[in-house]
Amino acid sequence: MRILERLERLYAIGGGPGANRPHPSAAEDEAHELAARWLEEAGLEVEVDPDGNLIGRADESPDVWVGSHLDSVPAGGRFDGALGVVAAIEAVERAGRGSVVAFRGEEVGCVGSRALVARGGPLPRAFLELHVEQGPVLAEAGLPLGVVTGIVGYAHGELVVEGRAGHAGTTPMDGRDDALVKAASEILRIRDVAVTVEGGVATVGRIEVEPGGVNVIPSRVRLSLDVRAPDTARLDALIEAIGFEATQRSEPVELGTGARAAVRGVVEEHGLEVVELPSGAGHDAGILAAAGVDAGMLFVRSLNGGISHSPDELSSPEDIELAVEVLTAALRCLAMSP
Repeated sequence: MRILERLERLYAIGGGPGANRPHPSAAEDEAHELAARWLEEAGLEVEVDPDGNLIGRADESPDVWVGSHLDSVPAGGRFDGALGVVAAIEAVERAGRGSVVAFRGEEVGCVGSRALVARGGPLPRAFLELHVEQGPVLAEAGLPLGVVTGIVGYAHGELVVEGRAGHAGTTPMDGRDDALVKAASEILRIRDVAVTVEGGVATVGRIEVEPGGVNVIPSRVRLSLDVRAPDTARLDALIEAIGFEATQRSEPVELGTGARAAVRGVVEEHGLEVVELPSGAGHDAGILAAAGVDAGMLFVRSLNGGISHSPDELSSPEDIELAVEVLTAALRCLAMSP
């Protein structure tokens, strides 16, 4: 299966374990160069735009784009991003219409798609992105594909917990003001708050302890916060309930009605139950949708418990082939619509 062979070639770039094509890096460059050769083999007109994004255009309907990204997190999986690009090449070649795009730096804030939007395009009439589901919903439902409704909003920030330093051996337990102990209670509180907001999640991913000595009671702890929710109201509610100031924020985005309907229609034509779900992770499709592009996403079932950003990422060849068939048909539908 050509798609799987190409995924393995991309996976080998940068050396293991896992996928190692961070942005910016020579490994990401090498992946783009390899994909450019595949675009040429497919008979597409190849160019690199001013932002470093790779584009391959067919003669017909070049304003309907299909694609994803080729950069990865350190020790990432073989499917995240890369599947969307190799599937796009396959879909455009099979359909004989549309354009393939491989965006730069999606894993570090959708660098390529944001730059494209910031300089005013040119933006496509429609955009489709196939991506492995980064969770267990489809696997638990026993279904191979899912139609994405939108991209959740997120806010990043931090909480600072203050205490009082002291000697670890000479300060009695009942006289301590340990910032790390307080921080532990805060982490549990954050977890409990997130559970009360339907569809909301909150994560403390980094802890910085001061002064950091093994024999010193912590005097200050900084907790990183990543808070996400499907809509603005729930995102605001999480931020307020946790009580922190967002230093970075991205609003929730609903995906385009036309592209979403095209994907849904093809899934139904294949006799499959339609599962609609939001994406809890950011994607280039969300950046384009926020800029007014009719953008749609198709998820393919993830196995191994839905793990992502890991060498343990897994999807079956059968699900991948089905996803490419649906992607190709949706591309034809959008390309032929007025």
